[in-house]
Amino acid sequence: MSAELEQLESSIGYQFRDRSLLDRALTHKSYRFERPAAAPGVLGDNEQLEFLGDSVLGFLVAEQLVILYPSLPEGGLSKRKAHLVSAQRLYEAAEVLGLGRYLRLGRGEEMSGGRSKRALLANAYEALIAAMYLDGGLEVSRRFILTHVVEPFSNDGPDGESAVSDFKSALQEYTQKLKLPTPRYSIVKEQGPEHAKTFTVEVRVGKDVASRAEGNSKKSAGQRAAQIALEELNRAHAEMG
Repeated sequence: MSAELEQLESSIGYQFRDRSLLDRALTHKSYRFERPAAAPGVLGDNEQLEFLGDSVLGFLVAEQLVILYPSLPEGGLSKRKAHLVSAQRLYEAAEVLGLGRYLRLGRGEEMSGGRSKRALLANAYEALIAAMYLDGGLEVSRRFILTHVVEPFSNDGPDGESAVSDFKSALQEYTQKLKLPTPRYSIVKEQGPEHAKTFTVEVRVGKDVASRAEGNSKKSAGQRAAQIALEELNRAHAEMG
């Protein structure tokens, strides 16, 4: 595998077991069109992965919105979801990753500036999500979307509202509402090389609730741990009510 793709894996915080999935996610249809299908090293393009990634992204964003806003009407949830999964949002997230530099494009697409086209980058981003889902499962995709799609843009939602998702703040407010102890966070593990570290963070609410989660930053691990604790408290409160 090229050093460039290893760098991309480091940036997304995930190492592929089946690296052909990553190659395919980065292959635009123009690349295949200009090459015989049987040529060595030419895989399928990313259109089917884009289709799957759109569904995975939509489901996981909807899941987080329902958890974070349990009393919000459907219209409000739909508005926030549309904002988070929009082509503009995915384009911005792809730009942060520098995804364009890794794409396999045909000559015509390359000459016309394909590496910086909004639609092309947004589609490749969805394909990347699908590749991670197929290779590592739903939790890998969930962690990536929370860290790279949701958190960096949490303060620019529609109508000036936070789109999602500060789970730490939501957990803090929820525990206050239930008159529970203040959540306490601790880093319980750090592993991996400096350029690709993963962190495990634990959050405790009193003696009965303790949740752990991993992330490629302390912030993302803490947010995920808070989300899990919030889910547990929601379930427990619903059962009691």
